[in-house]
Amino acid sequence: MQYRMLGKTGLTVSEVSFGGIPIIRLSVGEAVSVLHRAFDRGINFYDTANAYRDSEHKMGRAFRDRRDRVILATKTGRRDGAGALEHLENSLRMLETDYIDLYQLHQVAQEKDWEAAAAPGGALEVVRKAQAEGKVRHIGVTSHSLPMAIKLVRTGLFATVQFPFNFIEDAAKDELFPTALERGMGILAMKPFAGGVLDNASLVFKFLRQYPDAIPIPGFDSPQAVDEIVGLYAGPNSVGADDLALMDRYRAELGQRFCRRCEYCLPCPNGVAITGAMGYRVTVARLSPKGAVGFSGRFMDTVANCTQCGLCATRCPYELDIPAILKQHYDLYETHRALD
Repeated sequence: MQYRMLGKTGLTVSEVSFGGIPIIRLSVGEAVSVLHRAFDRGINFYDTANAYRDSEHKMGRAFRDRRDRVILATKTGRRDGAGALEHLENSLRMLETDYIDLYQLHQVAQEKDWEAAAAPGGALEVVRKAQAEGKVRHIGVTSHSLPMAIKLVRTGLFATVQFPFNFIEDAAKDELFPTALERGMGILAMKPFAGGVLDNASLVFKFLRQYPDAIPIPGFDSPQAVDEIVGLYAGPNSVGADDLALMDRYRAELGQRFCRRCEYCLPCPNGVAITGAMGYRVTVARLSPKGAVGFSGRFMDTVANCTQCGLCATRCPYELDIPAILKQHYDLYETHRALD
């Protein structure tokens, strides 16, 4: 494992790090095993969030006896000072620590969110006070909006920026990353697998390793997954014509309007399995109609419960019209089910 400086923070982080969403699906014991395998393989930077259910608790349990050897990053989605402070204190409790290495304002994508967070008494003021008190070492920001991310970087108020980056969504390399590097900021590349729709780890990291200043934070849900991805960093990187052609095939298949499986839309008040159902077209392309019905039926059957309330769409950072897409997918599913 190689290590890199995270901007001007003084933090030396592993060239591939750890995203905390997938361990939500695991028991505490299973999650601790995965986290320990990552630690043993040299990963020292772990990113989670208050919103990731019990992810912080599992990281706290895993690293309670090795806190000084890991770098912990977490986030608050609250824009008001009181809410941000509540999240921060909860994160300290869950992570079983008295300081957080990197505390990030989570998913600042709209102007109104930034205005609220930066207002007197807002989240940023409270987090900066916590930094002065030693509870937070560095302050970062995350976003899914490229224009807003660039604006936030230019404020000079943050030590790091976290943004989606993969060979489907690579626009950040053109302006966001150079702007951040000019200011000495650390860069965290979320969604290296585009939310799970990219299934070729070798190809994913061949692309990402071309941008060593952007630290990818893939999610892991098994020790085997840790070994696979860490193993991809064992030798020199090479991207050939065949790799580029395969990337183009993925781009043609997925386009830009697809679900990244971030799960910010959840929970659905009517029990719709949104994440699984949103991926139905990709499943069809990879498994055939019959295979997709068998694989995705448990998700698709819940779509009948959708009332078109639109709550999910208001939560989507990619501004997808989720109810409309679900209806399209359900109609396709019904057509495929009728083929049996």
